[in-house]
Amino acid sequence: MGSTNERKPPGIRFIEYTKKSPISYNTYQAIVLVVTFFAYLSYHATRKTASIVKSALDPKSPEASKRPWMIGAGWSPFNGSDGTALLGELDVAFLFVYAMGMYFSGHVGDRMDLRIFLTIGMVGTGLFTSLFGVGYWANIHLFYYYLIVQMLAGLFQSTGWPSVVAVVGNWFGKKKRGLIMGIWNAHTSLGNITGSVIASMLLKYGWGWSMVVPGLGIAFLGIMLLLFLPVSPESVGARVDDDDDDELLSIKKDEEGITEPLLSTTSDKRDAVGFLEAWRIPGVAPFALCLFFAKLVAYTFLYWLPFYISHTAIEGRFLTNEESGNLSTVFDVGGVVGGILAGYISDQLDARAITAASFMYCAIPALFFYRSYGHLSVTINIILMLITGMFVNGPYALITTAVSADLGTHSSLKGNSRALATVTAIIDGTGSIGAAIGPLLTGYISALSWNGVFIMLMGAALIAGLLLTKLVIAEVRAKIHGSRAQEVTRAVTEV
Repeated sequence: MGSTNERKPPGIRFIEYTKKSPISYNTYQAIVLVVTFFAYLSYHATRKTASIVKSALDPKSPEASKRPWMIGAGWSPFNGSDGTALLGELDVAFLFVYAMGMYFSGHVGDRMDLRIFLTIGMVGTGLFTSLFGVGYWANIHLFYYYLIVQMLAGLFQSTGWPSVVAVVGNWFGKKKRGLIMGIWNAHTSLGNITGSVIASMLLKYGWGWSMVVPGLGIAFLGIMLLLFLPVSPESVGARVDDDDDDELLSIKKDEEGITEPLLSTTSDKRDAVGFLEAWRIPGVAPFALCLFFAKLVAYTFLYWLPFYISHTAIEGRFLTNEESGNLSTVFDVGGVVGGILAGYISDQLDARAITAASFMYCAIPALFFYRSYGHLSVTINIILMLITGMFVNGPYALITTAVSADLGTHSSLKGNSRALATVTAIIDGTGSIGAAIGPLLTGYISALSWNGVFIMLMGAALIAGLLLTKLVIAEVRAKIHGSRAQEVTRAVTEV
């Protein structure tokens, strides 16, 4: 283990050298939020492009039938009767490897430098996203080429979430974690929006550009992350002050600047929590299983919403592929609102399970109304899609951010903070298995009936809410007991 200064990212050392003074704690927090925000935004932007390109690859698209000369309209091997099912298989291959890789990534992430780990993941993601697009210019029509490239892209994508949550969890305490991470989690929806807009704009030049440009973008941001991301207070000569949740950092300064921590933590010397041990942390299993169904709903929309819109007549007209891609971003706008709202409410109530379950139950009527009335007009479609996105992505955002960070620093760990990446990986990895199953089933069910798809989604939302019942009851009991204790204290005081 080198000195504190040697472990600092080179970009941080350069800034301090030019400033001739150390960076403040608040500045470090801002750097962490900004760098991880854009890092994961780029992960989701590259993930979203596949759903936009899907409408150009499928020759049965209404847009393709109206404009057979459109660049990229219909692409072998997706031009047969099973083309839609093949696209679904690409989704499940990507997401299954992503889910399995998530467990592995969490294990590795708690045992190596997260800055290096994230850089490898982002550059690898950029490489294989771009290779998918290269198939357009190389005139590749072999299904297994696209399958293997998607699987490898999924493997590198799995490095992102456990790592960024662990880094943010290292820097921020619990008191306002729900609100801070709810706002920060907007990168998921903004990444989807960015990916949709870029891919839709480039689609008319050839679908290959819709994959290559986002791929190059995430690789570039990976290099920026390597230069500037401080993964923990310890890496910059600071320590967490457990006595004051709002003042996480205590830095010793002298005439020469920052030295070693006042009371150096031993977190680097502790053994990281094992996989099975992390599963036994109270609350991990229920939230992980809840996210399985919540993410099934969210990722079905992520991968199939543009396709669904382009195949559904709105006011009697089928939208173009570009129009469908742009309209689908409304769902992600609702997701930003839902993530912030869920985080804020859970902070105010101090009740993560009650908040998550309530949002999942509200998602059921939202899904019903979107399917039943979304086709009446573009305005109604936008309003209902916004509401649906809010209730679907709200609990998904809450569980993968604040809940994961809370459980990764649970009291049962006895101060061992090196469970953050592992716990995050368990929760999101389990959710990602559901994320793989949802789009796969949609590929087959949608060929028969879109009503069947929405029934599946409403059922998944119901199960997600029910899985938190035990935790909800515990939180309600805690609130009742707390209220009674306050009443007794007030009565004693008055006497």
